[in-house]
Amino acid sequence: MAAREDILRRLRAHLRTASLPAPWQSRRHFPHLVERFCQALEEVGGEALVVQGEDAARERLHDLLGDLAAHRVVMNNEPPLNQWNLPQRWPEYHWFVVGQSDGDVRTFAASADVGISAALAALAETGTVVLGSGPGRSRLATLLPPVHIAIVPASIITVDMFTWVSQRPQPMPAALTFVTGPSKTADIEQTLITGVHGPRRIIAILIT
Repeated sequence: MAAREDILRRLRAHLRTASLPAPWQSRRHFPHLVERFCQALEEVGGEALVVQGEDAARERLHDLLGDLAAHRVVMNNEPPLNQWNLPQRWPEYHWFVVGQSDGDVRTFAASADVGISAALAALAETGTVVLGSGPGRSRLATLLPPVHIAIVPASIITVDMFTWVSQRPQPMPAALTFVTGPSKTADIEQTLITGVHGPRRIIAILIT
C-alpha cells in the first residue's frame, strides 16, 4: 500500500489543467444530404430508394421482398421496425425477429434470403450506413443474408463520420459497424468479387 500511495502522490503532483480541443467542424459541405448520400451509396455499388413517410417505406419494403422472391427474413428488433408489426402484417414470409423469435439467430440468418435493419446514422460523404449493437440487434442479421435492407430516416443523415461522432449526445454502443456498399474482396490478380464476406446487395430505403 505504501508503494501504491507513493505512486499516486507523485502522479497528483504532476497534474495540470488542459483545455479541450474545439468541437469538430467538417470541411465538407453538401447542400442536399439525401441526394449526396444516394449518389455516394450508388457509387460504391449500393442501392438507394427514396420514399415519403413510413407508410410508403413499408409499401416499398413489401414490394422489395416480393421482387426478391424472399421466403425467410431475419429482422433486427429496433425502431422503427419494431413498431411496424411486419410478421403480423405479412405472414406469407417466415420471420425471425432478433430477441423475440425462438431458435438460433445464426442458424436462421445463414439460410435467410433477406436481412432487415434500421440504422444509427448515415454518412453522406461516403454513402455509409452505421449499425450499432445492443438488445434486439444482431450483426448476423445484416452480414449473413445475401441482401441487406436498411431503413434510413433522412433525419439521421450527416456529413461524415467525425461530424456524427462529435454531435452524438449518447454514449456509443459496445460495437459499431460501418457498411459502405456490398461486401467486396479481390484476389492477388485484383479480380473484384462481391458477397464473400457479407451481403451481395445493400439497399437503403430513405424516409423523407
